Amino acid sequence: MPLDTLETLRDWIIEDQRDLELQDFIDAKVLNGDWRPIVDRARGLLDGYTGRLGIHGPFWGLHLANPDPDMRAIVTRRMEQGLAVCEALGATQMVIHSPYSTWDYNNLDNLPGARERISELVHTTLAPVIPRAEEIGVTMVLENIEDKDPDARRHLAESFDSSAVAVSIDTGHAHYAHGSTGAAPVDYFIHRAGGSLHHLHLQDTDGYADRHWAIGKGSINWPSVFNALVPLGDQPRLILELRDKAGILPSVQYLRELGLAR
Repeated sequence: MPLDTLETLRDWIIEDQRDLELQDFIDAKVLNGDWRPIVDRARGLLDGYTGRLGIHGPFWGLHLANPDPDMRAIVTRRMEQGLAVCEALGATQMVIHSPYSTWDYNNLDNLPGARERISELVHTTLAPVIPRAEEIGVTMVLENIEDKDPDARRHLAESFDSSAVAVSIDTGHAHYAHGSTGAAPVDYFIHRAGGSLHHLHLQDTDGYADRHWAIGKGSINWPSVFNALVPLGDQPRLILELRDKAGILPSVQYLRELGLAR
C-alpha cells in the first residue's frame, strides 16, 4: 500500500504486526530524486511496527531479460536503487516482475536455446544485485505477470541458489492467465511454487483482466487458494493489493467469514 493508505490503516497494521508492502518507490522519478523524505515519513508511521516489511520494486518499462546491454544496465541500476530504499527502510523483501510473457510460453521450446537465453539474461541483469541483496538481507521475489507456466519462474528463482531470490504469486494475475490464456488455476500455481513461495499479492478478478478487485468481488476460489497455502505455514507474506484501498478491510472481513483470515 502507499503511505497515504498506511496513514489511514496504521493502527490496524501495527495491532497484529501484519505483513506490509510499501508501494511508493516504483517510479524512476522517485528513485532518481531525493526519496529519503519518503523513507523518513514511512519510518515515522511505522514507529512501533515489528512485522515483516517489504517494498514493491521498480518495474515500469523494466524487463529483467532485456537483450540490449545498455537498456539492461538501466534495469540493473533500478534494482540497485530499490535495494538502497530497502536498506534505508529496514525492508527485507522487494517484489520484482517476471520476465516471462504469454508469447514465451508458446515459443521458448520453438526457438533453440530461447529458454536458456532468458535465464542467462536475467542472471546477467541481477549479477551485480544479488550480492548486495544478500548483504543487507533482502529477498527479491519474482511476481507472475503474464506467466502461463507456473514452473518457469520457480526454476529461474532456484537457479540463483541464493536467499536473495524467491517466488511471488499475484492471485489476480494467475486467475487472469487461467481464464484468458488457459493456464492452471491459482491454487495450482501455489502448489507448484512450493517452498520457493515467499510472497503473495491477494486480489480478486474475473479471469479476463487484471482488475485488482476486493476479495469476493471476482471469481477466484479462495478456499482452494488458502488450502494450498497450508503446507507453507506463515512463510509467504500475504499482501492485499487492491485498486480501491477502501476495499482492504472489507476484504479481510470477507476472508474472516470464510474462516480463512484473522
